[in-house]
This record gives sequence, structure tokens and C-alpha cells, in this order.
Amino acid sequence: MGFPLFLVLLASTAAFRQHAPHAVTSVPQELLERQVTLRAGIGTVHDDAGSTSVEAQRFYDQGLAYLHNYVWIEAARSFHQALRLDPNLALAHAGLSIAYIELNKALPSRQAIATAQQLAATADDHVKRHVEARALQMAAEDAPGDPAKLAAYRKALDAAIAAFPNDAEFLLARGIAESPDPADRGQGSVLASIPFFERALKAAPGHFAPHHFLAHAYENNGRTKEAVTAASAYASQASSVPHAVHMHGHELRRAGRIHEAIARFEAADKLQRDYLARERVSSEYDWHHAHNLDLLAASYQYVGQMKKAEALLRQSFNLPTNLLVQAVNKREWPAFLIARNRLPEAAKAAQTLLSHPSLVVQATGHIELGFAQLAMNRPADGAASSNAALKALRAAQGAQGLAAIALEALQGEFLLRTAQKDKGRQVMERAAQKWRSLPGPDAWTQSLFRLEALAKAARQVGDWSFAARMAQLMLEHDPNYAGTHFALALVAQNSGNTATAAREFDVAVKGWANADPDLPELAIAKKR
Repeated sequence: MGFPLFLVLLASTAAFRQHAPHAVTSVPQELLERQVTLRAGIGTVHDDAGSTSVEAQRFYDQGLAYLHNYVWIEAARSFHQALRLDPNLALAHAGLSIAYIELNKALPSRQAIATAQQLAATADDHVKRHVEARALQMAAEDAPGDPAKLAAYRKALDAAIAAFPNDAEFLLARGIAESPDPADRGQGSVLASIPFFERALKAAPGHFAPHHFLAHAYENNGRTKEAVTAASAYASQASSVPHAVHMHGHELRRAGRIHEAIARFEAADKLQRDYLARERVSSEYDWHHAHNLDLLAASYQYVGQMKKAEALLRQSFNLPTNLLVQAVNKREWPAFLIARNRLPEAAKAAQTLLSHPSLVVQATGHIELGFAQLAMNRPADGAASSNAALKALRAAQGAQGLAAIALEALQGEFLLRTAQKDKGRQVMERAAQKWRSLPGPDAWTQSLFRLEALAKAARQVGDWSFAARMAQLMLEHDPNYAGTHFALALVAQNSGNTATAAREFDVAVKGWANADPDLPELAIAKKR
């Protein structure tokens, strides 16, 4: 059967960006220029755009609010509305350059910033500095490996803050710019970002966006309690925005308050569906719809409500997307089917991904197919799928990190199942630790289920010492998860430690108090 080729890609895990999509290619221009009205419940923002039109200023502020909420379509509509009222509004064009690039409209984005620069030539210093900073940011985005360009962008923001020390928008931009990714929009905020966001909040106490970005910064740095507080403030100030409500669910989920998190994700889903229907927007055009579906499904899966999880995962899997991250995340559906021991279905779902035009998505399909094949005791097929995944990733142009850890885990499981246990354990352990290190609640939840899958694979081959190790990692990762205690109980039972097994089974039963009555794991825990 041969051995799988071991992964030599040293891709950065920074590729796991959960927000700020970059590959939506099919949003029609008509939708982005469609008339829009002033909205309530989206958060308060004001930045002087230098317009003599009060209405143009209001629509500009609305566009800015939508940018801070990651609602790219409505941001574009609002900026276009502002420009209908004041065609010389340079900052509206600068705002469009952000909305367009997030909708993968590179040429319109460049045209927008060029127009902004032309109009800013005769504008006041505040407008000039905003446009200059955005132009420098775009230059850094085009050359993400060039630290000089990112430094130039930061320097321009520092100069702008020196000139306008109480300008919340400059302060927010400078905090976001602490991220090593110049294309970051706040979701990758680091520890050094926090003082800038706090200054922005002090300068503009009614501004909602500092709370949004603080929530991301806190969660990225493990400050969960503060993240919950910031996300709650964000959600209360932008209560009509699905992402704001979703973010609160994010943090509640990470804090172990899973049932409150589910309620917030459900509320975000309703807001999202109502918005799509009201504004006549196809669900495939709004990145957030599938994103919230995935998190809500994962939360249902967490509490053992597999029927609800299945319905949403199937819906998300079948939802068209041109966003690479979301296309890769469709692996959660075959992974779920493998976890539920529905292996032929899992293999069929994984094979669907093989026809995707992205080599990274194809590699993801091969990887999930490989996991299904190993679970069906077909190691030769699993090895072939592993090699096909590696070949696809080596040929891919960037973003290999989206699939690299999963491929490493597949290779390790192959070794574990083919009498190369010591090497297999080492490879799987590395993959497990890499999964655990991924930032953000989205990756945190997905990693928990991946650890669970590794523990299950170890039990299937009778490697109970490694199963115990994976169960321990699950305990370190999330002690609140019923599945963690189920895994610990099975290990204890195998070793003859009946007291520990009984205790852990009891904890699992309590954790699955709201699970599907026919959940097999629950039946086992109750019986034993």
C-alpha cells in the first residue's frame, strides 16, 4: 500500500481567519448600488466626512457602521447612497475600497481609492489623512510579506493620531494595524491593539465598534470574561446586526455558557434570515449566514442534539459559497458523519469536495475521504487519499494552512492503524497540539471535535494509552464537554477503574441532559 508522503508544508495557521471574507466573486453590482434607507440598531458611529450635505454625512456614517459590523453589502449600498447626495465625498470612496475588496472586487476597489485620492487633494487635513492611510494600507495588503509597507501604514496612522488625538476612527485603525496581517479588519487583533481600542472608547463613549474589536482582542488573548463583557456591549448597541448577536454567542460559548450561546446563535440566525428576505439578498452573497449556521450546528452537536446539528450542517454544506475559508469548512459535514459512524455517507460527502476548483478544497475532500476510509478499515485507500491531498496542497497557490493540520492528523492515524504506533502517536500528538493552539472560538470548537475523533481512532485500534492521552487533552481543552467525560470514562473502564468510570459517565449524562433521547453515547453512559 505504501506510506503516505509526510507533509513538508510549513504554512501559517494565520490562514484560519473566521471573518473578513476575501473570495465572494459573484455579488452583483446592482445589489451593491441599490437604494438604501437609514437604519436603526446597527450601532452609533460618526466621523466628519467634510460634506455640506447632512444626509450624505448620515449615509456615510451608516456605511462606516456597516464596515465595523463586517456587513460589506450594506456598507457599499450606504456609501453609494451618500455619493448620490454628495459626489465629492472622498471618504465614501475610501470606504467603498474596503467593502469592495472584502467582496473580492479588486478592480473597483482600486478605482474607488484612486477617486478618493483625487477628491482628497482639495479636502481638509482630516480627510486627506484618512485617504492616505487607506491607500498605504492597500499597498501593504498587496505585499503582505513586506514589513516596510505595514510600517509605513502604521506610521501614517501615528501621525494622524498626533494631529487628531481624539479621532476614534484613527485610533481604531491603529489598533487593528497592530495585527501582522495588513488586511485584518479587527478579528485578528492582538494584545497591543487593546490600548488603542480603549482610547477610542474614551474618545467616543457612544461608539459601538471599540466593543466589537475589544471582544476579538480579548478572545484572541484568552481573556474570556472581558471578551464576554465587550461582546455583550457590542450586541446591545448593534442589536439589529446578526454578527453582533453572533459575537456575543461566540464569547458565551467560550466561557462554557453553551445554552446561552445557542440562544444567541439562534437569534442571529433569525435576524440573518429576516434581513435576507427583507432586502432580497441571496444567502450565498452574505458570508455571515453560513458562518452562523456552522457555529449553531457545532453548538447543537456539543450538547448532543445531533438531529438539529445535522439539519444545519447539511444546509450549510449545500449552500453555495465562493469564500475559500467557508468552502474548506464544509469538511465539518463529512467529519460529523464520521463521528456518527455513517461512513459511506461521509465518504460520499467528502468526494463532493473533490470537484471544487480550489486545490485546497480538493485536498480537504481527500483528507476527509481518507479519514472515512481508515474508519472503514481500508488503509490502502486512506494512504492514497492522503497522498492525493498532499499533491493538491503542494500545487496550491497559498492557503495550504487551511488543510495542513488535518492532513498531518490523517497521516498519523494511518501510521497508528498500520502497526507504526510510536510514529503515529507522535504525528497525531503534534496535530492535536496545533489544533489546540488555533485562536478564536470557532477553531476552538472545531478542534475539540477533532481531538474527540483522534481519541475514538485510538480506541478503535486498541491503543488505550494514546486514547487516554487524547482524552486528557480534551479535558485540558474543554472540561465542560460531556464528550470529554465520556472519553475519560471509556478509558477508565478499560483499565478496570470502575469508580472513575462511573463518576465520569455520570458527568457525561448530566452534560447531555438536553441531548437527543436516542443519542448512542448517552445510552452507553446510562447503561454503564
